[in-house]
Amino acid sequence: MHAIALIENEGGLASDMRLAAGEMGLGLTTVRWSELSALVGGDADQVRAGDVVLNDCDVVVLRTMRAGTFEQIFFRMDVLHRLEAAGMTVVNRPLAIEISVDKYRSLATLHKAGLTTPQTFVCQKYVDAMAAFDALGRDIVLKPLFGSQGFGVTRISDRVMAQRAFSQLDRMGQVAYVQQFIAHGQTDLRLLVVGDAVMASMRRYGVDWRTNIALGGEGQAVKADAESEDMALRAARACGALVAGVDILNGEDGHRYVLEVNAIPGWQKLAEVTGFDITRRVLAHIAEYAQKRQVHV
Repeated sequence: MHAIALIENEGGLASDMRLAAGEMGLGLTTVRWSELSALVGGDADQVRAGDVVLNDCDVVVLRTMRAGTFEQIFFRMDVLHRLEAAGMTVVNRPLAIEISVDKYRSLATLHKAGLTTPQTFVCQKYVDAMAAFDALGRDIVLKPLFGSQGFGVTRISDRVMAQRAFSQLDRMGQVAYVQQFIAHGQTDLRLLVVGDAVMASMRRYGVDWRTNIALGGEGQAVKADAESEDMALRAARACGALVAGVDILNGEDGHRYVLEVNAIPGWQKLAEVTGFDITRRVLAHIAEYAQKRQVHV
């Protein structure tokens, strides 16, 4: 039996987790999203990834889940739901993944939980998007509904540019996710939530208004204040995530906003700036969490 199956994309970054798991005496096998297959009926009712029968694993950990076709994504999520329904520990839960990757659903979930989020309008027609642009002060951030690391995110404060962007989205049959721009001095907080605690946090400084490390931003280790930690914990809990990266922005308007919950967070930069062995800590928590679940089953 493989204690932990880690699912990632081809060319992923699982080497640090394999090394840490080996040193901790945890068996860890890496499989690829593209290798998933399922059998229904007959003598065996199982989910496989290559030669690995995932039903025989203790824990399935999800890493680096990137874009695929709608059929691929739906199938992969169906498989994860099936494993969870069979009593397996899946980190993060498929529902948490579904909530966090969908910006509209994620924002609505956070808002319902009483967390402050930027005012946002989501629509499908050009005329509605232009009305939102005007209503939000003609300074907005246009985001893809699905996406991460800041790619495809555009700030628009010119009406002609807004007309061009929204008309193109309308022609392509895409959704317009129009969000109020919050002035923030090119900085925000990234907090890593693991279980019921904030494990580490850093302040990110962007080369422009976007603070994403993938776009050239820099990070500095900080001890987040109590209010930010409370917001991060509430955000992760609302989305049902055991492990989550939560982005919080201190606006120049005096308000604090939750921007995003990432249920498949990266922590390479966070580990670098804090000096913490985050991979080992996360694995230890997952193993303890899975053991407690097995005891109570």
